[in-house]
Amino acid sequence: MYKTLEDIRIARQIISPPGDTLAETLSAKGINQPSLALRMGRPVKTINEIIKGKAAIMPETAIQLERVLGIEAAFWLEREKNYRLELAQLDEAELLLNTKDWVDNFPLSAMKNLNWINYEDDILSKAAALYSFFGVSGQDPYYNYYHNNVYETAYRMSKSSGKDPYAVSAWLKQGEHQAEKISTGNYEVQKFKSALHEIKSIMAQQPADFFTLLQSICSSCGVKVVHTPCLPKTNLHGSTRWINDKPLIQLSNLYNRNDIFWFTFFHEAGHIIKHGKKEVFVEGFEYSPEALIKENEADDFAIKFTLSKEQEAEIAATLPLTQNSILGFAAKFNTHPALIVGRFARSNNELYALGWTYNFFQSINLGEE
Repeated sequence: MYKTLEDIRIARQIISPPGDTLAETLSAKGINQPSLALRMGRPVKTINEIIKGKAAIMPETAIQLERVLGIEAAFWLEREKNYRLELAQLDEAELLLNTKDWVDNFPLSAMKNLNWINYEDDILSKAAALYSFFGVSGQDPYYNYYHNNVYETAYRMSKSSGKDPYAVSAWLKQGEHQAEKISTGNYEVQKFKSALHEIKSIMAQQPADFFTLLQSICSSCGVKVVHTPCLPKTNLHGSTRWINDKPLIQLSNLYNRNDIFWFTFFHEAGHIIKHGKKEVFVEGFEYSPEALIKENEADDFAIKFTLSKEQEAEIAATLPLTQNSILGFAAKFNTHPALIVGRFARSNNELYALGWTYNFFQSINLGEE
């Protein structure tokens, strides 16, 4: 493994072209270049360029060398192939060593700790790990495919919102890696709409295996749901996009709060039902006026499923809230108590002073994926 540009410079001096073997063979047989050229019917210049490694040994040339020198054509072709491969590897290594600035854009340590990538402590290994993770051959293809194509909207919004676009792209890509492991049938919109009511009950009851149940129900409707822990400088809750005509909901469980987790899920579900397949929705960014309209629509969808405005008004009429009243309203409206606490805590700071309210916020740790 080449770790410095000096390593590569030395390797280029050492690497031996097949012309070296040809020159040694000619010397051993007492044949000079002009004589070989005449016997092969080739220009002397061509023979000289092959010996210097400037011209490649092609199949026709290899056959001629076999006839004249008695060394099989396959040998010359294999020697040429190995030499050209070594040159390409050196070129690739030099290119990778010049990608340090690009590599340093990514939160590599966090990605490694989450077992998303693995690398040694050198720039070549790090760059190769990133290329493999994103499925690209270099940094230019990364920009052209992800920043200018697949995640164009998210990349633009992450810059304007202060979030790191490279970390965001890594988070989104990891969600796609996770989604590849989930098998689903075709997306069925009516089935998904009906399933959301069943999911609402899971939200209210929140059994220990709630996330497994959530994934299973959504998969049966053709919707993939994954949990992807946040990376530094992302600070986002969820995303929705379509991959191969199947919707993907990616959740971060940021802050480990029940109210945020479930509101985000239904918000992303709203994007699936209400909006197009071509857009990438990443919750938590600053939005253009057009995007803000769709975000508000997704918010309204989530509000109706988690705690409607009518239900909120009914609760508000009974203030101040107690632990028992919150639990009672949660049971009545088939929602999680955290949704009630979270909704009213925004306008009633006194709730934050009540220590027991935080028990409602705490969600089950989904672990790291």
